Amino acid sequence: MRWAARAAAVATALILVAGCESESEKEKEKEREAAAAGAAVCLKDAKAAQLPDGFPTNFPLPAGTIVTSAENRGDAGLVIEGVTNTAFKDVLKGLQDDLPAKGFTLKNGETEPHDAESDWTSAEFDGRWAIREMSQCAGETSVSVVARKK
Repeated sequence: MRWAARAAAVATALILVAGCESESEKEKEKEREAAAAGAAVCLKDAKAAQLPDGFPTNFPLPAGTIVTSAENRGDAGLVIEGVTNTAFKDVLKGLQDDLPAKGFTLKNGETEPHDAESDWTSAEFDGRWAIREMSQCAGETSVSVVARKK
């Protein structure tokens, strides 16, 4: 009887800890999203950055995109952030149409009302793009792309 009670107590504790870890991870993800949203620059304040050396030149950035940040993060890839005054739904459709037309394969995508992302692959690169409707910049969309050389 004591053994069963102890086993139940341990199981309950493990479930609670797992739940806390899960909630902690959810909170961390929310913080990352908030930081990314806070880091987004409206077009009126955008200062152009150059694409990092080695970024896939045939990647079809949405029309009017100004790259505001570009980094080479070594093994993590080449990362760019940008902004465009093209509406979110048009940016989404453009990426979904233009990437395959340029030889990129989309996979593991997810679309929500105000943001979307997808992994992608090409002959030379693997990567991920993400777009977000910018509530603080009416009608503008943030664009993020990661590209890793194969």
